[in-house]
Amino acid sequence: MNELQKELTSQLQKFCQSKIEPHIEHDDANENFRMEIFQELGALGFCGMTISDQYGGAGLGYSDFCIALEEIAKHSPSYAVTISVSTMVQGIIEKFGNEDQKQKYLPALTSGQVIGAFCLSESGSGSDAKALKTTAKRTEGGYILNGSKMWITSAGIAKTYVVMARTGGEGAGGVSAFIVEDGIEGFSYGKKEKKMGWKVSPTREILFQNCFVPEENLIKAEGEGFKVALGGLDAGRVTIGSIANGISARALSESVRYSLERQQFDQPIFNFQGLQFMMADMATELEAARLLVEKAASLLDAGEVPSKLCSMAKLKATDVCMKVTTDAVQIHGGVGYTAEYPVERLMRDAKVLQIVEGTNQIQRVVIARHLKKEN
Repeated sequence: MNELQKELTSQLQKFCQSKIEPHIEHDDANENFRMEIFQELGALGFCGMTISDQYGGAGLGYSDFCIALEEIAKHSPSYAVTISVSTMVQGIIEKFGNEDQKQKYLPALTSGQVIGAFCLSESGSGSDAKALKTTAKRTEGGYILNGSKMWITSAGIAKTYVVMARTGGEGAGGVSAFIVEDGIEGFSYGKKEKKMGWKVSPTREILFQNCFVPEENLIKAEGEGFKVALGGLDAGRVTIGSIANGISARALSESVRYSLERQQFDQPIFNFQGLQFMMADMATELEAARLLVEKAASLLDAGEVPSKLCSMAKLKATDVCMKVTTDAVQIHGGVGYTAEYPVERLMRDAKVLQIVEGTNQIQRVVIARHLKKEN
């Protein structure tokens, strides 16, 4: 890490220890998101790290952002993913939006006063996203949206939503992207999902019933929506990889600490080679995952479109995270299966990382397609 990254990590360590760690077990049990924590992270500059300072961002790169997300995720993947998705929304608006849209929406998002949400998936179109059914019918002055979106991270607490809806025919070419604001008529929320993990981060269905969206909230042009959506996914996959690495790092640290303290057969269980081998593999796989995330992030910062490597980074880091947290619970034994130790929560939080931002099966499809093109 360079000096800036070391400073970011140190600042976040202090913040998370004092602001997040004392409440995380209670908030996880009660599914409680603290908006003041998000806003304080925004005041410190962590909610718009990759966005230009022209719009209130920090103007930093994804290499810096991933290090910050990894540190936050050690304490709360929920806050890390809230920042990750909100920043992805900001990136879409900065990359594809017009100047009026940037001026109107970005400052509140980059400052952490407002959360952004990304709305692509539907009940019948998850991995097959281009099959989405939500419609946007042109009317005087704008569009009328009808339909629903599923599994929306931060739904209900977010204020700015980037929504993909069908303005044309079948397939990707009929999809357009819109900025939709919380509170407008015809926009409401469905049930809040009861989830295995990420309990602090709310996930809900959103509903559109004759919801009018003004024409100026169309991003780019009609038919460009799927391109807009895909434009945010590469970065989103890298940031999910960094969150996975944060969970893995915390699980490994907890495992080493516990195994040095836990006595069996008149010695610390760390002394047993079977556990040493498990922790050596955990550490090695984490470093490999970090290297992939760092490489993908550095290519994004260089202005490249490293889709294959982004998929590899997400795939590797999240699969490693699931294995590392599972092994962490095993190392803790019976107490690892209880809420007395954080590894139980970390294992629950790890699972969904293999599903969001494209399942790991989809990542393998993406990687294979690139391999075919390259030969």
